Amino acid sequence: MTNTRPFLIALSFGVALSIALPASAQLGKLGQLGDKLQKAKEVKDKVDDLRFTDAEEQQLGSQISEMLRQKYGVVQDKAVHKYVTLVGSNLAQSSSRPNLSWTFIVLDTDGVNAFAAPGGYVHITKGALALVKNEAELAGVLGHEIIHVTEKHTIHAIQKNKAVQMGAAETLSSNSALMQKAVGATYDNIVERGFGRAEENDSDEKGIVLANKIGYAPGGLGSFLTTLKDRNKDSTEKRGLFASHPEMQERLDRLAKQITTQKLSATATNQPRYAKNITFKPVAATSIATVAPGSAPKA
Repeated sequence: MTNTRPFLIALSFGVALSIALPASAQLGKLGQLGDKLQKAKEVKDKVDDLRFTDAEEQQLGSQISEMLRQKYGVVQDKAVHKYVTLVGSNLAQSSSRPNLSWTFIVLDTDGVNAFAAPGGYVHITKGALALVKNEAELAGVLGHEIIHVTEKHTIHAIQKNKAVQMGAAETLSSNSALMQKAVGATYDNIVERGFGRAEENDSDEKGIVLANKIGYAPGGLGSFLTTLKDRNKDSTEKRGLFASHPEMQERLDRLAKQITTQKLSATATNQPRYAKNITFKPVAATSIATVAPGSAPKA
């Protein structure tokens, strides 16, 4: 019969030795993982602490707006700007951030688009205005962009940017290099990549509530998007306003359901006033890619 006692004694000794070892030695890689998780939490805390004052938002938005104006030019028609500013300001004053220095700018390009920069800078192209049929549709588009600002969608995107995270422990006002990183991240997010699905849905939903709040028919945004959908249906490439946004029919269905569920019932469209102030004519979608950006001097 084989004697197994020495083996049992050795095994017991091994277990006792293991228990006596420090916790870090027992855990090995698990301990290292804990250290990494702690460091990740510290980075997140720093990023969360990266706060923008209204003045810093204004500074950031001003630089982004300057870049957009240089890229596209600005429509040189004071009456057009006065009218768009009137509609936009009425919406902004009823938003959650009425005290921002809101600025509304019409960009000189036939491309159909709109851009919101931090600090209250809202841009819409003359190409978009050419497709809009009435003031309720304009309010829908501007309301959508205003919500991007009031909900700080761009600011949240900047906080997630790795280049900006590296300087998260510092303030923007004391670090010009960090501000320039924030400008680059913002421009890329607004112009090149666009917002994510969650941010776009948020702006859709809150934007039509805002328009309805001051009396505009809440279906204005959906009506404009339907026009845009029909315009681009034969294109093999996504073009124009919200090209990177959620799928169009999905958005339209969600908006229609929201209007019914929340009983949004305002009725104003102000079509005659819109037609009196905006006379731009749309350019065929297939031609937009070859239409040069506006060359008018910036405002």
